[in-house]
Amino acid sequence: MYSKKDLRKLSSSRSLELLLRQEKPNFDQVLQQLHHESKLNKLQIALNQMQSWVVHHGLRVAILIEGSEFSGRGSLIRACMEHMNPRNVRLVALDKPTTKEQSQWYFKRYIERLPEQGEVVFFDRSWYNRAVVEPVNHFCTPEQHQHFMVEVQEFEKMLLSADTILVKIHLTISKEEQQVRIEHVKENPLRRWELSIVDLNAIALYEKYQVYQKAMFKNTSLPGAAWHNIICDDKPAATLKAIKYILKTIPWEHT
Repeated sequence: MYSKKDLRKLSSSRSLELLLRQEKPNFDQVLQQLHHESKLNKLQIALNQMQSWVVHHGLRVAILIEGSEFSGRGSLIRACMEHMNPRNVRLVALDKPTTKEQSQWYFKRYIERLPEQGEVVFFDRSWYNRAVVEPVNHFCTPEQHQHFMVEVQEFEKMLLSADTILVKIHLTISKEEQQVRIEHVKENPLRRWELSIVDLNAIALYEKYQVYQKAMFKNTSLPGAAWHNIICDDKPAATLKAIKYILKTIPWEHT
């Protein structure tokens, strides 16, 4: 039995839209989606208020979203940025470094993209590529990785001392769910372009990723820049948890 409140939700235009997308109508599933969207909308309003506070006080906010392949980094960032003021929010998602960038100080290309005053910047993967993805896939030498693990602490201390607010989120996915998501993309001709050699090797290297991730959590969590790891097999729930953490970590107030 559905309550009157549920029936009102099911009679909405959004409910009809969701039902029409299904091969076989599932009212419970639609209600679950509507419930999630209601919670998400409230958090998105809070994100807007937080952004206004950042702009008003001229602060810099860097939000690092790290995580396994197909852990939901992109969908989380889209949910965060969907209704934020585009003039004061930016996404940084860098491709592999060029030959010139490889010859430069590792952090240089990230420094050039750090937030300005009154700006929030989301990093879809960040300088922490060198902590996990690069050593796992042999894109850097063991010496480069070890040097990074020491240098990143001083780098982030400098950012914090320059009044940059750092939020570091890592999305962890189970091996089984990662396999399901990769296969789903493989079967979709409109999304196959998303698959890289790193994605295709992710399952075989899953345990190795875990080792480097644990080392990253242990050695690069600083006061004011600690890691927050979120299990993301349930992507909608993980999105809500991540946004709540962002709002909790940034010391904003209503303006």
